[in-house]
Amino acid sequence: MDGKAQALFLHGLAGKAAVWDPIAAALPDRFATTRPDLPWHGMADPAWAHLPDPGRYLVDAVWDGHDVVVAHSMAAMLLVECYAQGRVRPRPTVLLCPFYRPDPADFDWPTISYYLNDFHRTFTEALRVGETARFPESRREWLARSLRDQVGPYGWTRWFETYLRTPLLDLGAIGAPVLVVSGVDDVAARPEDGRALAKALPRARFELLDGCGHFPMIEQPDRLAALVRDFFEESLELT
Repeated sequence: MDGKAQALFLHGLAGKAAVWDPIAAALPDRFATTRPDLPWHGMADPAWAHLPDPGRYLVDAVWDGHDVVVAHSMAAMLLVECYAQGRVRPRPTVLLCPFYRPDPADFDWPTISYYLNDFHRTFTEALRVGETARFPESRREWLARSLRDQVGPYGWTRWFETYLRTPLLDLGAIGAPVLVVSGVDDVAARPEDGRALAKALPRARFELLDGCGHFPMIEQPDRLAALVRDFFEESLELT
């Protein structure tokens, strides 16, 4: 399309396409962006999770014409899985706050308990740093639990079973350059997850953002935009 490099942005669970606006706006004019609302966007019909294989939605979203991709949280995890399985052609990719464990033994009962019983904390963090930051804490807590309930048990199960599969992926099959970005203060996708994923990928590097949690595109948009822009240009050898 019009000779520009095509950049695809994929939001996480209960996110929305508009979260990428500051990052997309900071890219040079040589990039055109696609920012779809995925089936698991905020307050979506939870029926998206009633069937297995949420990766099929990414197979539909990532076209051959997309030159580079940025994926956040759940979408990052699903994209890695689709790359490893050969369902989507790997291309230069930024994985933002991904979930990953290198060994099945990393999933113990306390881990499951944390992600089940404190699942709403991720949404609380999003509301704390987003446009709802002006709301009182009690209101944000209520909204976070409402988002959790909207995602529902099926949505949580699709998310967590994808997480459980991460140690079993053939990451050696992903030969494209990858930038993995994590936040020091992320209460959902631990920085250790991102570091381990970058180490396991053949052509990845890891960037850790100080003073940042699970939503760098909101918390540190200028810094993230610079990282994305530089990575894109380096990967595509643009001048």
